[in-house]
Amino acid sequence: MGGFQDLLQFIFAGITNGAIYALIALGFCVVHNTIGIVNFAQVDFVSLGGMFLFSGLFWSGLPMVVALPLAVGAVVAVGIAVERLGIRPSRSQNHLVLIFLTIGISIVLRGIMKLVWGKNRMAVPPLVDDIPFRIAGAAILPQAVAILMITALVIVLLVFFFHRTRLGLAMRAVASNQTAAMVVGIPVGRVKAASFALAGGLGGLAGVLITPITTLSYDVGVLLGLKGFAAAILGGFGSFPGAILGGVGLGLLESLSAGYWSSDYKDVAAFVVLLLVLFIRPKGLMGK
Repeated sequence: MGGFQDLLQFIFAGITNGAIYALIALGFCVVHNTIGIVNFAQVDFVSLGGMFLFSGLFWSGLPMVVALPLAVGAVVAVGIAVERLGIRPSRSQNHLVLIFLTIGISIVLRGIMKLVWGKNRMAVPPLVDDIPFRIAGAAILPQAVAILMITALVIVLLVFFFHRTRLGLAMRAVASNQTAAMVVGIPVGRVKAASFALAGGLGGLAGVLITPITTLSYDVGVLLGLKGFAAAILGGFGSFPGAILGGVGLGLLESLSAGYWSSDYKDVAAFVVLLLVLFIRPKGLMGK
Protein backbone atom coordinates (compact mmCIF):
# COMPACT_ATOMS: atom_id res chain seq x y z
CA MET A 1 0.00 0.00 0.00
CA GLY A 2 2.92 2.33 0.78
CA GLY A 3 4.14 2.07 -2.81
CA PHE A 4 0.77 3.18 -4.18
CA GLN A 5 0.61 6.06 -1.69
CA ASP A 6 4.07 7.22 -2.74
CA LEU A 7 3.13 7.02 -6.41
CA LEU A 8 -0.04 9.03 -5.82
CA GLN A 9 1.98 11.60 -3.87
CA PHE A 10 4.50 11.96 -6.68
CA ILE A 11 1.78 12.21 -9.32
CA PHE A 12 -0.11 14.91 -7.46
CA ALA A 13 3.09 16.90 -6.84
CA GLY A 14 4.01 16.54 -10.51
CA ILE A 15 0.62 17.74 -11.74
CA THR A 16 0.79 20.72 -9.36
CA ASN A 17 4.21 21.82 -10.65
CA GLY A 18 3.08 21.00 -14.18
CA ALA A 19 0.16 23.42 -13.84
CA ILE A 20 2.62 26.22 -13.06
CA TYR A 21 4.80 25.29 -16.04
CA ALA A 22 1.70 25.21 -18.24
CA LEU A 23 0.72 28.77 -17.26
CA ILE A 24 4.21 30.00 -18.10
CA ALA A 25 4.22 28.04 -21.36
CA LEU A 26 0.87 29.58 -22.33
CA GLY A 27 2.39 33.02 -21.81
CA PHE A 28 5.22 32.16 -24.20
CA CYS A 29 2.71 30.86 -26.75
CA VAL A 30 0.49 33.96 -26.63
CA VAL A 31 3.31 36.31 -27.62
CA HIS A 32 4.82 33.88 -30.11
CA ASN A 33 1.52 33.34 -31.91
CA THR A 34 0.80 37.07 -32.13
CA ILE A 35 4.24 38.54 -32.90
CA GLY A 36 6.27 35.48 -33.87
CA ILE A 37 9.02 35.86 -31.26
CA VAL A 38 10.11 34.18 -28.05
CA ASN A 39 9.58 36.65 -25.20
CA PHE A 40 12.33 35.88 -22.69
CA ALA A 41 11.01 38.59 -20.38
CA GLN A 42 8.31 36.03 -19.54
CA VAL A 43 10.63 34.53 -16.91
CA ASP A 44 10.72 37.88 -15.08
CA PHE A 45 6.93 38.21 -15.19
CA VAL A 46 6.93 35.14 -12.93
CA SER A 47 9.36 36.74 -10.47
CA LEU A 48 7.42 40.02 -10.52
CA GLY A 49 4.19 38.24 -9.62
CA GLY A 50 5.76 36.95 -6.42
CA MET A 51 7.45 40.28 -5.65
CA PHE A 52 4.26 42.30 -6.05
CA LEU A 53 2.39 39.77 -3.89
CA PHE A 54 5.05 40.13 -1.18
CA SER A 55 4.79 43.92 -1.35
CA GLY A 56 1.02 43.87 -1.14
CA LEU A 57 1.03 41.58 1.88
CA PHE A 58 3.91 43.02 3.91
CA TRP A 59 4.49 46.57 2.67
CA SER A 60 0.85 47.57 2.23
CA GLY A 61 -0.74 45.18 4.73
CA LEU A 62 -3.37 43.94 2.29
CA PRO A 63 -5.19 40.63 2.79
CA MET A 64 -4.30 37.79 0.44
CA VAL A 65 -7.66 37.98 -1.39
CA VAL A 66 -6.86 41.59 -2.37
CA ALA A 67 -3.08 41.37 -2.78
CA LEU A 68 -3.19 38.43 -5.21
CA PRO A 69 -5.33 39.99 -8.00
CA LEU A 70 -3.53 43.33 -7.56
CA ALA A 71 -0.16 41.56 -7.99
CA VAL A 72 -1.35 39.89 -11.20
CA GLY A 73 -2.76 43.19 -12.43
CA ALA A 74 0.56 44.93 -11.74
CA VAL A 75 2.39 42.38 -13.89
CA VAL A 76 -0.19 42.91 -16.65
CA ALA A 77 0.76 46.60 -16.55
CA VAL A 78 4.45 45.68 -16.74
CA GLY A 79 3.70 43.47 -19.75
CA ILE A 80 2.02 46.38 -21.56
CA ALA A 81 4.97 48.65 -20.67
CA VAL A 82 7.42 46.09 -22.06
CA GLU A 83 5.60 46.09 -25.40
CA ARG A 84 4.99 49.84 -25.58
CA LEU A 85 8.42 51.01 -24.35
CA GLY A 86 10.66 48.10 -25.26
CA ILE A 87 9.33 46.31 -28.34
CA ARG A 88 7.22 48.82 -30.28
CA PRO A 89 9.89 51.57 -30.57
CA SER A 90 12.24 49.14 -32.31
CA ARG A 91 12.47 49.93 -36.00
CA SER A 92 13.52 46.40 -36.83
CA GLN A 93 10.96 43.75 -37.69
CA ASN A 94 13.61 41.05 -37.68
CA HIS A 95 12.47 38.37 -35.25
CA LEU A 96 16.00 37.58 -34.11
CA VAL A 97 16.61 41.23 -33.22
CA LEU A 98 13.35 41.38 -31.27
CA ILE A 99 14.22 38.18 -29.39
CA PHE A 100 17.55 39.66 -28.31
CA LEU A 101 15.65 42.78 -27.32
CA THR A 102 13.48 40.73 -24.95
CA ILE A 103 16.64 39.24 -23.45
CA GLY A 104 17.92 42.76 -22.77
CA ILE A 105 14.58 43.76 -21.26
CA SER A 106 14.74 40.67 -19.06
CA ILE A 107 18.15 41.71 -17.73
CA VAL A 108 16.87 45.23 -17.03
CA LEU A 109 13.79 43.93 -15.19
CA ARG A 110 15.97 41.64 -13.07
CA GLY A 111 18.23 44.55 -12.19
CA ILE A 112 15.26 46.69 -11.17
CA MET A 113 13.90 43.88 -8.97
CA LYS A 114 17.30 43.50 -7.32
CA LEU A 115 17.39 47.24 -6.53
CA VAL A 116 13.80 47.42 -5.24
CA TRP A 117 13.51 44.14 -3.31
CA GLY A 118 17.15 43.21 -2.71
CA LYS A 119 18.90 39.88 -3.11
CA ASN A 120 17.70 38.20 0.08
CA ARG A 121 15.25 35.33 -0.18
CA MET A 122 11.75 35.97 1.13
CA ALA A 123 8.61 33.98 1.84
CA VAL A 124 4.87 34.59 1.80
CA PRO A 125 2.09 32.73 3.60
CA PRO A 126 0.03 30.05 1.83
CA LEU A 127 -3.00 31.07 -0.19
CA VAL A 128 -5.22 28.81 1.89
CA ASP A 129 -4.98 26.70 5.03
CA ASP A 130 -1.76 24.67 4.93
CA ILE A 131 -3.08 21.70 6.91
CA PRO A 132 -2.85 18.70 4.55
CA PHE A 133 -5.65 16.22 3.97
CA ARG A 134 -5.37 12.67 2.68
CA ILE A 135 -6.54 10.95 -0.50
CA ALA A 136 -5.95 7.17 -0.54
CA GLY A 137 -3.28 7.69 2.10
CA ALA A 138 -1.39 10.42 0.23
CA ALA A 139 -1.05 13.79 1.97
CA ILE A 140 -2.30 16.64 -0.21
CA LEU A 141 -1.83 20.32 0.61
CA PRO A 142 -4.86 22.57 0.08
CA GLN A 143 -2.43 24.97 -1.61
CA ALA A 144 -1.82 22.36 -4.34
CA VAL A 145 -5.56 21.89 -4.85
CA ALA A 146 -6.01 25.67 -5.10
CA ILE A 147 -3.28 25.84 -7.76
CA LEU A 148 -4.97 23.13 -9.84
CA MET A 149 -8.42 24.69 -9.53
CA ILE A 150 -7.21 28.19 -10.44
CA THR A 151 -5.19 26.84 -13.38
CA ALA A 152 -8.17 24.88 -14.67
CA LEU A 153 -10.36 27.99 -14.38
CA VAL A 154 -7.78 30.08 -16.26
CA ILE A 155 -7.65 27.53 -19.09
CA VAL A 156 -11.45 27.59 -19.41
CA LEU A 157 -11.43 31.40 -19.46
CA LEU A 158 -8.69 31.43 -22.11
CA VAL A 159 -10.75 29.12 -24.34
CA PHE A 160 -13.75 31.44 -23.93
CA PHE A 161 -11.58 34.51 -24.53
CA PHE A 162 -10.04 33.28 -27.78
CA HIS A 163 -13.29 31.92 -29.22
CA ARG A 164 -16.00 34.27 -27.91
CA THR A 165 -14.54 37.76 -27.46
CA ARG A 166 -13.66 40.37 -30.09
CA LEU A 167 -10.17 40.89 -28.73
CA GLY A 168 -9.50 37.16 -28.58
CA LEU A 169 -10.69 36.68 -32.16
CA ALA A 170 -8.57 39.66 -33.23
CA MET A 171 -5.51 38.09 -31.62
CA ARG A 172 -6.20 34.85 -33.47
CA ALA A 173 -6.55 36.79 -36.72
CA VAL A 174 -3.25 38.60 -36.22
CA ALA A 175 -1.58 35.30 -35.36
CA SER A 176 -2.93 33.77 -38.55
CA ASN A 177 -2.10 36.62 -40.97
CA GLN A 178 -0.97 40.01 -39.68
CA THR A 179 -1.16 41.75 -43.07
CA ALA A 180 -4.70 40.54 -43.72
CA ALA A 181 -5.70 41.60 -40.22
CA MET A 182 -4.44 45.13 -40.90
CA VAL A 183 -6.32 45.25 -44.20
CA VAL A 184 -9.66 44.49 -42.52
CA GLY A 185 -9.06 47.18 -39.90
CA ILE A 186 -7.86 45.21 -36.88
CA PRO A 187 -5.64 47.47 -34.69
CA VAL A 188 -2.54 45.28 -34.78
CA GLY A 189 -0.61 47.53 -32.37
CA ARG A 190 -3.27 47.16 -29.69
CA VAL A 191 -3.45 43.43 -30.27
CA LYS A 192 0.30 43.11 -29.77
CA ALA A 193 0.08 45.11 -26.54
CA ALA A 194 -2.79 42.86 -25.44
CA SER A 195 -0.67 39.77 -26.10
CA PHE A 196 2.05 41.07 -23.78
CA ALA A 197 -0.60 42.03 -21.21
CA LEU A 198 -2.03 38.50 -21.31
CA ALA A 199 1.45 36.98 -21.14
CA GLY A 200 2.20 39.18 -18.14
CA GLY A 201 -1.01 38.09 -16.45
CA LEU A 202 -0.24 34.40 -17.00
CA GLY A 203 3.34 34.79 -15.80
CA GLY A 204 2.30 36.87 -12.81
CA LEU A 205 -0.38 34.34 -11.88
CA ALA A 206 2.19 31.53 -12.04
CA GLY A 207 4.41 33.59 -9.76
CA VAL A 208 1.78 34.29 -7.11
CA LEU A 209 0.67 30.64 -7.11
CA ILE A 210 4.15 29.11 -6.76
CA THR A 211 5.57 31.68 -4.33
CA PRO A 212 3.74 30.41 -1.19
CA ILE A 213 5.23 26.90 -1.64
CA THR A 214 8.78 28.02 -2.42
CA THR A 215 11.19 30.81 -1.54
CA LEU A 216 11.04 34.15 -3.32
CA SER A 217 13.89 36.14 -4.87
CA TYR A 218 14.46 38.47 -7.80
CA ASP A 219 15.67 35.62 -10.01
CA VAL A 220 13.31 32.85 -8.92
CA GLY A 221 11.50 33.04 -12.23
CA VAL A 222 14.56 32.16 -14.32
CA LEU A 223 14.52 28.40 -13.69
CA LEU A 224 10.72 28.28 -13.60
CA GLY A 225 10.57 30.27 -16.82
CA LEU A 226 13.05 27.99 -18.55
CA LYS A 227 10.95 24.99 -17.55
CA GLY A 228 7.86 26.74 -18.88
CA PHE A 229 9.75 27.39 -22.12
CA ALA A 230 10.76 23.72 -22.23
CA ALA A 231 7.13 22.72 -21.65
CA ALA A 232 6.05 24.91 -24.57
CA ILE A 233 8.65 23.29 -26.82
CA LEU A 234 7.76 19.81 -25.61
CA GLY A 235 4.08 20.30 -26.40
CA GLY A 236 4.73 22.10 -29.69
CA PHE A 237 5.66 25.77 -29.53
CA GLY A 238 2.62 27.94 -30.22
CA SER A 239 0.08 25.20 -29.43
CA PHE A 240 -2.09 26.00 -26.42
CA PRO A 241 -3.15 22.36 -25.82
CA GLY A 242 0.49 21.42 -26.33
CA ALA A 243 1.58 23.94 -23.68
CA ILE A 244 -0.79 22.36 -21.15
CA LEU A 245 0.25 18.83 -22.08
CA GLY A 246 3.94 19.77 -22.07
CA GLY A 247 3.67 21.49 -18.67
CA VAL A 248 1.90 18.59 -16.97
CA GLY A 249 4.19 16.07 -18.66
CA LEU A 250 7.32 17.93 -17.56
CA GLY A 251 6.01 18.24 -14.01
CA LEU A 252 5.29 14.51 -13.82
CA LEU A 253 8.72 13.64 -15.23
CA GLU A 254 10.38 15.80 -12.58
CA SER A 255 8.35 14.43 -9.71
CA LEU A 256 8.65 10.75 -10.67
CA SER A 257 12.37 10.97 -11.42
CA ALA A 258 12.96 12.73 -8.09
CA GLY A 259 10.91 10.14 -6.22
CA TYR A 260 12.22 6.97 -7.85
CA TRP A 261 15.69 8.07 -8.89
CA SER A 262 17.24 11.15 -7.21
CA SER A 263 16.09 14.69 -6.58
CA ASP A 264 19.57 15.86 -7.67
CA TYR A 265 18.85 14.74 -11.23
CA LYS A 266 15.18 15.60 -11.62
CA ASP A 267 15.96 18.57 -13.88
CA VAL A 268 18.38 16.48 -15.92
CA ALA A 269 15.85 13.68 -16.44
CA ALA A 270 13.14 16.08 -17.58
CA PHE A 271 15.36 17.86 -20.11
CA VAL A 272 16.85 14.60 -21.41
CA VAL A 273 13.34 13.37 -22.21
CA LEU A 274 12.62 16.75 -23.82
CA LEU A 275 15.66 16.33 -26.08
CA LEU A 276 14.63 12.79 -26.99
CA VAL A 277 11.15 13.95 -27.95
CA LEU A 278 12.61 16.71 -30.11
CA PHE A 279 14.98 14.28 -31.81
CA ILE A 280 12.04 12.06 -32.73
CA ARG A 281 9.44 14.80 -33.34
CA PRO A 282 11.11 18.23 -33.69
CA LYS A 283 7.80 20.09 -33.75
CA GLY A 284 6.84 18.76 -30.32
CA LEU A 285 4.03 16.47 -29.26
CA MET A 286 1.20 18.60 -30.68
CA GLY A 287 3.04 20.91 -33.05
CA LYS A 288 1.86 21.24 -36.62
